[in-house]
Amino acid sequence: MFKMAPCTTGMGKVEATSIGWRLRLPPTTNGVYSNAQLDDYQGRPRRAFPWRPPLTLTIRARFSHEAGELRGTAGFGFWNSPYPTADARLPALPRAVWFFYASPPSNMALAAGVPGHGWKAAVMDAQRPLFYLLASAAPAGFVLMRFPRLYRALWPLGQRALGVAEAEARVSLTAWHTYTIAWGAQQTRFLVDGAEVLQTPRSPAGPLGLVIWLDNQYAIVTPQGRFRGGLLTTEAEQWLDVEIS
Repeated sequence: MFKMAPCTTGMGKVEATSIGWRLRLPPTTNGVYSNAQLDDYQGRPRRAFPWRPPLTLTIRARFSHEAGELRGTAGFGFWNSPYPTADARLPALPRAVWFFYASPPSNMALAAGVPGHGWKAAVMDAQRPLFYLLASAAPAGFVLMRFPRLYRALWPLGQRALGVAEAEARVSLTAWHTYTIAWGAQQTRFLVDGAEVLQTPRSPAGPLGLVIWLDNQYAIVTPQGRFRGGLLTTEAEQWLDVEIS
């Protein structure tokens, strides 16, 4: 069902295994962006990305390191690849339905009560009328969000505008687990080993592409207006093993 092709940058490597794939990052420095990736949308315009709901993805996966020890970002699921690319895709507001990992110093604290880093089930859909309506007020909003009482009162509206829903997936990353994303037209469910981690009515419409990746970057994006990104040094080899059902 899912036909994917490797895409690597820097020191990243993708290798076939007896059960699926291993995505590898040898030790690298913060001067080189390194990414090991599988996806099914290279060379396509976003309108031709292959997937819309309803759809279920099941992946067995394990990592080389536990959360906090693994450096960079990683994960698997569906997104719209919102950044500009060499194949002429222009920037776009993000849409994603995925299991997502980010290590410190990443801080993408977009869901109230959920840490800005770690291993999560997550949905985002910024292509919503409410986001466009509130976008012009963002500079003032960043200032208001720096006051805790105003953040607690106002950020739920900002989170709804971004179409964000998240929950921590509290499992050992180095053990094999079966991850399921049931992406529906009216709701999205995330399960680990059959146990529900997140259920939300937020569900991007698509089309989205399937991506599995492991890289050495970090990002800081907060309601208080902190935006920063960069690369991390990885002193030991890191990897992600996946088997797609």
